[in-house]
Amino acid sequence: MSDASGTRIDPRAVVDPAARIGEGVRIGPYCVVGAGVEIGDRCALESHVTVRGGTVLGPDNVVAPMAAIGGDPQDLKYRGEESRLVVGSRNRIREFVTLNRGTAGGGGVTSIGDDNLVMAYCHVAHDCRVGSRSILGNATTLAGHVEIGDDANVGAFTGIHQFCRVANHAFIGGYSVVTQDALPWVITVGNRATTHGINLVGLKRKGYPEETIEAIKACYATLFRSKMLLKDAMEKIERELGRFEEIRYFLDFVRTSERGVCR
Repeated sequence: MSDASGTRIDPRAVVDPAARIGEGVRIGPYCVVGAGVEIGDRCALESHVTVRGGTVLGPDNVVAPMAAIGGDPQDLKYRGEESRLVVGSRNRIREFVTLNRGTAGGGGVTSIGDDNLVMAYCHVAHDCRVGSRSILGNATTLAGHVEIGDDANVGAFTGIHQFCRVANHAFIGGYSVVTQDALPWVITVGNRATTHGINLVGLKRKGYPEETIEAIKACYATLFRSKMLLKDAMEKIERELGRFEEIRYFLDFVRTSERGVCR
């Protein structure tokens, strides 16, 4: 079934009349779209996708079969209060992914930015914040209240503890268990996850100037390889390398960590 806007809804799909469906949307067989759902222009739900009320999908998202989008939070404190899942644009959400809505205790919103790849069997729990252009490898599991920055890469089968932050440009190896904040431009891997130096390959692939790469290397070495107190090390880095935007972000991420950073 299609309409004048180019939207095509398979007759075997169940779409609540109270859902708002944009132009050029494709909803495949056996999808279920609940009341209160908003699906942006040109989105594609391939087949057997469930989207629950309180979910907003921006334009151009592609959702693979068997994904469950906007389900109730898996939080024993959840009492049925209204909450939301807000997904940006151009995300690729693969098979069997589960994305849960927020809770009152976490602000009521789980959010995902733009241009992310969320691979098969990933779970994004209540009140998480995922930035843009990040990759969550197969079966990555985010506990509640986790923050993933922009341009981060999280390896397959990684578990991230609740309230942890993964910085912009972080690189987390597969099968890791992350219980503290993961640093920017750093390779973090293991159970429990620890740092293993700067992600030089990633920095070069993204075209960072050599001067910036050397500054990030010096920042990491001073913070974690010298015998200086953390406070003294940060003051030294700020004094010598504070002209680099990347260094200021690195230091601010360490300074604002509540769980501590992976060392």
